[in-house]
Amino acid sequence: MNLPGAIALVTGGGRGIGEAIARRLAAGGLRVVVSGRDAGALEAVARAIGGVAIPADLSDRDAAAGLAAAVARDVGPIAVLVNNAGIAESAPLARTDDGLWDRTMALNVTAAFALCRAVVPDMAKRGGGRVVNLASNAGLRGYAYTSAYCASKHALVGLTRALAVEFARSGVTVNAVCPGFVDTAMGERAAANIARATGRDGREALAALSPQRRLMTPEEVAHAVWSFLPHEARGLTGQCIALDGGQSA
Repeated sequence: MNLPGAIALVTGGGRGIGEAIARRLAAGGLRVVVSGRDAGALEAVARAIGGVAIPADLSDRDAAAGLAAAVARDVGPIAVLVNNAGIAESAPLARTDDGLWDRTMALNVTAAFALCRAVVPDMAKRGGGRVVNLASNAGLRGYAYTSAYCASKHALVGLTRALAVEFARSGVTVNAVCPGFVDTAMGERAAANIARATGRDGREALAALSPQRRLMTPEEVAHAVWSFLPHEARGLTGQCIALDGGQSA
């Protein structure tokens, strides 16, 4: 991997973890394409990092192939794919309706699968590449009231491991970062849900899940993503790294 000048695609790149990843990759010399549904937020990030914004709604299965083709046509071949786009909705099983299940699977699993299918074989033909999937420690363990989310993240972990083995001899590595609760808007929504349901301080409740008694930061997630990219990381594949202050331990 020759990182300076290589093209990276970061989905969900308009805010939060995705924005932090885009900034970290750009600081490392990559040309970063950010994608997502909020065109205004994407343009702001792209301007700040000297990158490119290509909006796409990856909840539509067909959008993944179109996005990959647009990046290849307008920017160049993708060397680094970061599947960060995702949603997190919680509900007891009895209230987890088909719509919640389908939305979660479409964005958290199917979008990553479709982008990998569109991008990874070409990476292999060129002799290498990097894929980093943003899973969750909910892909390594279970949480109550999040059956759809946990199932989707377990599926993403399984996809990561399967593709890592399939492409092990190609020079393409496929890994996942599995954060605990991160200090983002999504984390704030989780904290608000806890506060409404229990009357407790939601942020304190989330922080207490970690032995470090804190939320992770987007920049820590971005650093973990970056660590999979250099040539010296070529032996790291099929790994699903928990970034949760020791919670998974």
